[in-house]
Amino acid sequence: MRRRTGRVRTAAAAALFALGATLLAPPPTAAAADGPDGSDFCQGQCADILPPGATGNATLADILASKVFGTHPAHSDDQLAPYGALASGYRSLTDDTLTDFFNDSSFGVPKDQVDKVTAPRDDVTITRDKKTGIPHIKGTTRYGTEFGAGYAAGQDRLWLMDLFRHIGRGELTSFAGGALANQGLEQEFWPQAPYTEADLQAQVDRIRDTNGARGKQVMADAQAYVDGINAYREQSKNGRYFPGEYVLTGHVDAITNAGEIQPFELTDLIALASVVGGLFGNGGGGEVPSALALLSAQHKYGVEKGTALWESFRERNDPEATKTLHDGQSFPYAVKPAKAEGTALPDAGSVTPEQLVFDRTGAAGAKKPAQEPVRAPAKYRKLEGLFKDGVLPKGAFDPTQHRGMSNALLVSGKRTASGHPVAVFGPQTGYFAPQLLMLQEIQGPGISARGASFAGVGMYVQLGRGQDYAWSATSAGQDITDTYAVDLCNTDGSPATKDAVAYRYHGDCVPMEKLERTNSWKPTIADPTAAGSYRMQIFRTKYGTVTHRATIGGKPVAYTALRSTYRHEADSIIGFQMLNDPSYVRDAATFQQAAQHIGYAFNWFYADSRDIAYYNSGLNPVRNPKVDPALPIKAAPEYEWRGFQPENNLTDYTPPAQHPQSVNQDYYVSWNNKQAADYDSAGFGNGPVHRADLLDDRVAALTAEGGVTRASLTRAMSEAAVTDLRGEDVLPELLRVLQSEPVTDPQLKKAVQQLDSWRRDGSQRRETAAGSHTYTHPDAVRLMDAWWPLLVKDAFAPELGGDLYQALNANLAIDESPSAGHGPTGAHAGSAFQYGWWSYVDKDLRSVLGEKVQAPLARPFCGKGDLSACRDTLLDTLREAAGKTAEQVYPGDDSCKAGDQWCSDAIIHRAVGGLTHTTISWQNRPTYQQVVEFPAHR
Repeated sequence: MRRRTGRVRTAAAAALFALGATLLAPPPTAAAADGPDGSDFCQGQCADILPPGATGNATLADILASKVFGTHPAHSDDQLAPYGALASGYRSLTDDTLTDFFNDSSFGVPKDQVDKVTAPRDDVTITRDKKTGIPHIKGTTRYGTEFGAGYAAGQDRLWLMDLFRHIGRGELTSFAGGALANQGLEQEFWPQAPYTEADLQAQVDRIRDTNGARGKQVMADAQAYVDGINAYREQSKNGRYFPGEYVLTGHVDAITNAGEIQPFELTDLIALASVVGGLFGNGGGGEVPSALALLSAQHKYGVEKGTALWESFRERNDPEATKTLHDGQSFPYAVKPAKAEGTALPDAGSVTPEQLVFDRTGAAGAKKPAQEPVRAPAKYRKLEGLFKDGVLPKGAFDPTQHRGMSNALLVSGKRTASGHPVAVFGPQTGYFAPQLLMLQEIQGPGISARGASFAGVGMYVQLGRGQDYAWSATSAGQDITDTYAVDLCNTDGSPATKDAVAYRYHGDCVPMEKLERTNSWKPTIADPTAAGSYRMQIFRTKYGTVTHRATIGGKPVAYTALRSTYRHEADSIIGFQMLNDPSYVRDAATFQQAAQHIGYAFNWFYADSRDIAYYNSGLNPVRNPKVDPALPIKAAPEYEWRGFQPENNLTDYTPPAQHPQSVNQDYYVSWNNKQAADYDSAGFGNGPVHRADLLDDRVAALTAEGGVTRASLTRAMSEAAVTDLRGEDVLPELLRVLQSEPVTDPQLKKAVQQLDSWRRDGSQRRETAAGSHTYTHPDAVRLMDAWWPLLVKDAFAPELGGDLYQALNANLAIDESPSAGHGPTGAHAGSAFQYGWWSYVDKDLRSVLGEKVQAPLARPFCGKGDLSACRDTLLDTLREAAGKTAEQVYPGDDSCKAGDQWCSDAIIHRAVGGLTHTTISWQNRPTYQQVVEFPAHR
């Protein structure tokens, strides 16, 4: 059991705040810095940005000043304004004005731009530039370089890293308090990657011992990185310039400095990696709710017709789906067999989710926990309850929802003005303060890169640029997680029930392994939630962890989730090491080879002065071709992954040649859409209308015209970022149905005219002018937001019936507009329009209109296929929508007044610490973003 550090709850809470003037400054900085690196082949044509700013740590004095006076530490928010300004400034963008909205991401820091230089060791310096404060780490030894990277991570993200290692370990409430949101977060995360300390250490050992010289170097780099974090942790603690959240959550006494910031260990990196990979690099799973939708369809329509209807909604290989590889390439994977074997559907009504939480005490047993505030002096009352709603607001993360996010636009040099490729790409990871990612440049023996890394696992740049190339990724989400149905038994031979804790494995009755985590908390100044505790419990089998229990043919079973990257949370570090190594990545082919070493499901993109390239990474298991991976599978030897080794979760994986890949297609776009033909989608929602269409249509037009520049490709991305997918790709069909006969009702006629005017003007959610906080077509936007859920329900629910409608909705949400406040991203999250019924509505309406649909829904819905009846349904729901006030459509929240349309959409950086930031206008774009065009190559 790892050590736990108790929090210090001083009786003299008032004295806590008398320390502003006593906080010591960081150690003296070095005096020299290096200018631009001679190995930079981008020649000033690479740019990037990551809001809100590089600085993510804030002392208690900083937090006090921010709450009382609205000030911010230097470089904590200086990238927010240029990032936000692009939403209104993109239309006049030129190559020369790109740096008004992005940072120059050239290597090094010109001497006249050096702010300060820190030398935590003799063999490394950390140079901060005046404009952004980004750390430029330069080492003369490999150890010193990585030590510097860890030290810089401590300077910029110490509290955030500590928070997320506790989330990964399922210990958030014990660390940060018992707020309901904290309870919910650890209860969502820990079941996705539950480990013992021995499990975590085994992953460290495996990386070191089974990857040759690179594996040994990786773990030596990781140890140096951890040593750097710990050096800063200790120095900042002793010098009293550590993040103030440690005081507010009771870990350190502000007056005596008693308490501890717990040392970081290599196993913490595994826990951190499990959080990052689970959020952005997972794929598949969800077969139980998918099976329940299938059963509901079969119950209503019969087995044959019900299955056909479910398949039409599943859209696993829709021929009309936008594909990243659009030249007809086929990469079969996870395909539906002609006649499936081993499918394990539950008996109707028998499925129950596995219980996770037990032994609740105190506030843990209350739906609304009692509050026991730790009082502060009146002048500092603003700091009381800083984390009363949790360190991450409710809905900030949900690892059970696959967070597709991130986009990429790349154009071949054959279609650009310069003859060199152009790329605009980046990860869409949400908006937090501080950001989950951190910007850095690392230069040292065997490492030369600048870009973004997830805090706490940033020994290498994970998305960024090298000397003469750049790379980025989007979440791919292909199916690397399967659900198995294990037969339950009792080891004493007695009849089993659904509650049994043993199962059949290759004929033997073997006990499940029980994994437990007990957490307890007490109130603090930051989180006044009354004391409480509970125990989380997960059963693990050789086929993964138990998620549900049911019966099949009356016999009890447990459903388990088996993810190919489980027990391999940080194995991808080998691929990142290669991407940072200038002696390894020299062209598109070696880039693809590096990406092959990344086990998580990502789409990787590459650009240099000559080529653009793509590769889909992931530990894709080799399945029995007779099983249907979209549904639960019977746990039996013949249906296991080929070569499956349960003790370390190894198996046979599809070879690199079978992964979607390409070099020098005319252009690539990705917004978490379908990769290629026959590469079956792991979940619902990859049909003819997808937010990737917003990119594909624009980039296809640009490339057809030719002469693409960095500015024109950025404008295409930015225009897509403020466009309503429903308005651009579904509203035309809606209007055609409505206008199939004259609309005579004055109210409806006005509504139709407003919607049509908005459509003709681009269907954008864009301000009239920067800072106006009013959209150019506010009434039409409000109509669409109100109308969409009404029209979907009234068009589909009468035919589907309530049970099937809800079962399908459980697999794919109806809507994900910016203001919806629901779905996998929650409110104010930027990312929008990935999850929704737009393809279903589009297919159904085109069928009603008599148009050809390549893969239509199995039956008509709107008006049962009759144009006049469908029109009546749309008019009725539009009338209802038009009658809703702005206050009803946008009910408001803690950040926005009811009826404030702009604010309801707007991006708000979710505070993960003591600092908050200015609200910015909605944009549906990457959080960290690069714009690159390399004119030269080594």
